[in-house]
Formats: sequence, C-alpha cells, structure tokens
Amino acid sequence: MLGIEGSFWRAIAVFRIASVAYAVVLLARAGGYAHPLAGWITIAVMAGWTAVTLVLYPSTRAWPLLLTDLGLTAGCLLSTLLVQSWADTASGAMPVTATWVAGPVLAWAVALGRRAGAVAAAVMSAADLWVRGGLGVDLTSLPVNGAVLLFMAGVVVGHVAQLAREAAEWLRRAAELEAMGRERERLARGIHDSVLQVLALVQRKGAEIGGEAAELGRLAGEQEAALRALVRAPASSEAREDQAKGATADVRELLWPYGDARVTVSAPVTPLVLPVETAHELSAAVGAALDNVTRHCADGTRAWVLVEEDAGRVVVSVRDEGPGIPEGRLEQAEADGRMGIARSIRGRMADLGGTASITSSGTGTEIELSVPAEPVARERGGRV
Repeated sequence: MLGIEGSFWRAIAVFRIASVAYAVVLLARAGGYAHPLAGWITIAVMAGWTAVTLVLYPSTRAWPLLLTDLGLTAGCLLSTLLVQSWADTASGAMPVTATWVAGPVLAWAVALGRRAGAVAAAVMSAADLWVRGGLGVDLTSLPVNGAVLLFMAGVVVGHVAQLAREAAEWLRRAAELEAMGRERERLARGIHDSVLQVLALVQRKGAEIGGEAAELGRLAGEQEAALRALVRAPASSEAREDQAKGATADVRELLWPYGDARVTVSAPVTPLVLPVETAHELSAAVGAALDNVTRHCADGTRAWVLVEEDAGRVVVSVRDEGPGIPEGRLEQAEADGRMGIARSIRGRMADLGGTASITSSGTGTEIELSVPAEPVARERGGRV
C-alpha cells in the first residue's frame, strides 16, 4: 500500500529514536542542567511519544495525529524554560529536545507535502525563538542555522516525497496496463483458435455456395474483422485515461478500431503522436465521416482511411466508392439545420486549427482532414 513512501516513514522513525538517544546523552553530560527532574520528565515524554508515533505512523495520518505531534513536540521544546538556566543557554547548550524537534516537520512534509513541511518548520522555529527569548538570549545576534535547516528539511523532504508518490502511482498503472496487455494477448490467442477461425470458415464457404449463404458469409466476415479490431485495440477507458494523463495519444491506435470488412485503415509503422484532445477529436471526425458512408451509401460500400504526416501536419483522408454527394447537397443540409458535416467534421477541424476539404464525384467521396503536428509529436513519432 505504502510502496516507496514507506521508506520515508521508516527513516523518520529511525531519526526520532536516534534523536531521543542524542537528547539523553546531552542531558546526562550536562548533569541534568539546572533542573534535572524536569529534564528527565521531558525526556520520558519524548520517548513515550516516539513509541506512539512508531505505532500510529504511517497507517494513521489524519489531522488530529499530525496536530498532536506538532503541538506535543513544541511543548517539549518549550519545557526547556523549566530545565535550563540562562547560563546553560548562554554557554551554547541545545534545547532539551535537541534534534528531536525535526520529527513533526518531516512527518508533515511526507504526509502533506512541502508547503505543510514549511508550516511545521515555521511553528517549531517560532517555539525555539520563544524559548531563547524567555531565557534572556539576545535574539538579534542569534544564529538562524537551526531554523534554516528545519525549513530546508520540510520543503525538500516534502517535495521528494511527492515525487515518490507520483512515481509509485505511475509504476502501479504501468503494472496494471502490462497485466491487461497480457490478458488481451491470452484472450486473443483463444479467440483466434476458435471464434475467428470459425467465422473465417463461414465466410469462405458462404462465398463458395453463393445465394443466401453468401450473405451469411459476408456478415461472418464483418464480425471477424470487428473481433480482430477489438482484440488489437487499446484497453478502452483504462488506456484512454492513461493517455489523458500523459497528455498525448497515438492517432493510429484511435483509428485502428474503425477497420472492418468494408473499411480499410492504413497508417505508418511509426507512431503519430498528438495532444490527446486533438487526437480524440480527429478520431471523432473520422468516425463522423464513416457514419455518413453507412447512412448515405449502399450496404457493403467500401471505404478507406489513410493517415500520414506531411510537412508538419497529420493528414487523414477518408475515401469511399459511393455515389458521391450531389451538387448543393451540403449547403442545403446546412440551411435545413442538418449540421452533421458542418459541425462534426468541419467544426471539429476549425476548433483544432486544422482544415477539412471534401471532394466528391459520381464514383465516390474523399474527405481530407488536416491538423498541425505538435513538435513533440514529430519527435516522439520518430519522423522529421
């Protein structure tokens, strides 16, 4: 559950234990300072709270625990007023808590991030200044090394802990995607060995027999192509979410699923990477163009989708062998309020800073979609 972050909490636990031991050594060497009983009581509280934090962190990281940790540590630091005299502090003695005061700063940083670590450092630094002022130390000449170190620890450790959490999340998602990929491969092998072979056999035999069997064979061929596209497609919403987080997507992976018995999709062997929103909008425009083929052309009309990169632009052409678009049909449809091509295709391309051109004749229609290829897309795609 904790993954990489767990190592931070183990390090904090070791630091707290070592700090208590260091405070014991300092107190013993100073002979208990001016008030030994108060000093040893403070040490006992520090040791007891250290044991509590070893049990509660990191499984419990709620605000009550974090606030209690900060408040109790500040209280132990303030107890220095009862343990030491002015002479002890003037001789350079550390507060009775010594380095133990950094414990809650580190805990806040790991649990809540660098800003929280800085806040905890500010609280502990203020308590330290209060103690030294209460013991009569001239604050204007007081070194600020301790406060600076606390702030640096809170900010740096908080930042590194956040990076560790992000890295752990990426590793988790990568493991999930790898597992899903293996499962798709297993299913693909099973489907290929059974369903796809049967559908291919039905298609072939139907074409040989002719008549109604030929129509059955054609339907079997369409289902075979659809299954093949499903097997090789990305892992649906999980893959799409991962692409969205990475802010880029390979256009080819979004266009492959359109391929079936009547639609042929052709693409380069190298990736064509675009910003994820651009890639999905381009794919949706292609889908709208293919829907028009289905609605306005005869059953079984063939269509071809070709995607390539040309002169810094990703270009997708959708061509069919239908009867074409009659002269004035698009203008009339737009005037009648039917905005399919105007919005689903041309509108999408305009929003992306791209273009959509339509060429039609009695032998078919070709829709060419073009969007700018981002520099990062060309670099990652391996094309210049």
